[in-house]
Amino acid sequence: MKDKYKLLLSLKLLEYEIKELINYSKDCYECFDFLSDKLDYLCEFMNCEENLKRWNLWKDDYQIKYYCEKLRETASNALCYIEKYQSSCIDNDELNRSNYIMMLSDSVRYEFKNLGINNKSKVIFVGSGAFPVSAITIAKEIGAQVMCVDIDNEAISLAKNVTESLKLDSIIKFSSKSLRELDFVKVATHIIVASLVKNKKEVLADLKENINTNAKIILRYGNGLKSIFNYPFEKNLSKDWIQIKIDEDKNIYDTIILERSYYECG
Repeated sequence: MKDKYKLLLSLKLLEYEIKELINYSKDCYECFDFLSDKLDYLCEFMNCEENLKRWNLWKDDYQIKYYCEKLRETASNALCYIEKYQSSCIDNDELNRSNYIMMLSDSVRYEFKNLGINNKSKVIFVGSGAFPVSAITIAKEIGAQVMCVDIDNEAISLAKNVTESLKLDSIIKFSSKSLRELDFVKVATHIIVASLVKNKKEVLADLKENINTNAKIILRYGNGLKSIFNYPFEKNLSKDWIQIKIDEDKNIYDTIILERSYYECG
């Protein structure tokens, strides 16, 4: 029982501290550094062996589940808030590259090196946010065309400013259209779904009808303890999809590669 309460206290404290730091940052921009550091610590926390052991023992406890979900919502809000702040700093060189951003950039490099993303690829990023690190990394380092999709119009406006400042606006485009309405879906070679996209199965349903048969979907998620900072994904999909799991135990999220099955494609 002692392990349960140690884990429970940690989840409660992290959620409280992140929420308070969001409020502090609204009054004092210098507090964004504290908030960013706290999210970096959250990444370390979810990959700590001792925490993983406690999670495996108590993951089904209703209190643990409740505060896990609460922490995820607060952390997600914090990341969105940080991204919007970072995008506003791009013109005056005040950007602070957190460990989270560097880890995310490294994860993206792994993806494009191992999943066939090259300068001829056409990539969609679903849930790109106000500071689209993944899209920027892909466009800047390999020159692929990227279409960023987000339902937050403010995030899109801020992200456009970032890509213009980095002189990447010719190959990174933005849309708030639904995936069913987006023509770029039909020609995309790779579709990346962000780990903080909540309705992943709805996204797959929208994509299924329009993607070409050779397209790869790179779906990011976080099950287990990683669900404190990523939305989980239950992989009980139909025969419509071929699934390839990528082992990334120490990454900040997990990844599964999905392709339309030959059975479905006819």
